[in-house]
Amino acid sequence: MMFDTISSRLQLPTSRLKTLALFGLAAFFINVGVDHFVNPDFYLNIMPDYLPLHLEAVYISGFFEVLGGVCVLIPRLRAAAGWGLVALLIAVYPANIHMALNPELFPEIALSLLYIRLLFQFIFIYWAYSATRPSVLVDSH
Repeated sequence: MMFDTISSRLQLPTSRLKTLALFGLAAFFINVGVDHFVNPDFYLNIMPDYLPLHLEAVYISGFFEVLGGVCVLIPRLRAAAGWGLVALLIAVYPANIHMALNPELFPEIALSLLYIRLLFQFIFIYWAYSATRPSVLVDSH
């Protein structure tokens, strides 16, 4: 009964798999966003030289990852948060390209993983988009 109330208030998808995708999305982005503040050096190391304000960009992207992760759980903000996360994933893509094109800067990461990371960014974009679409949500009536 309590789950039904929570599910109704959060306007969760009818499918358990889609609900899991939504909560997973929230947990993923909150966790990665917090990590920007806990381990900023990792994110500073992946910033391309041509981008300005490295530390600020790390903190700003971390803030918006946490914000997006929280907001996907708020029904009124879910769709906007989904689009925001898609935009954020596109905005940080140059850092992933930088890593793949400069593997010598990341000797602890296998070259294949650097390229797989480029592919995963598109999977994350699809995840953020599809998990937050209103069409997959329970009708609130």
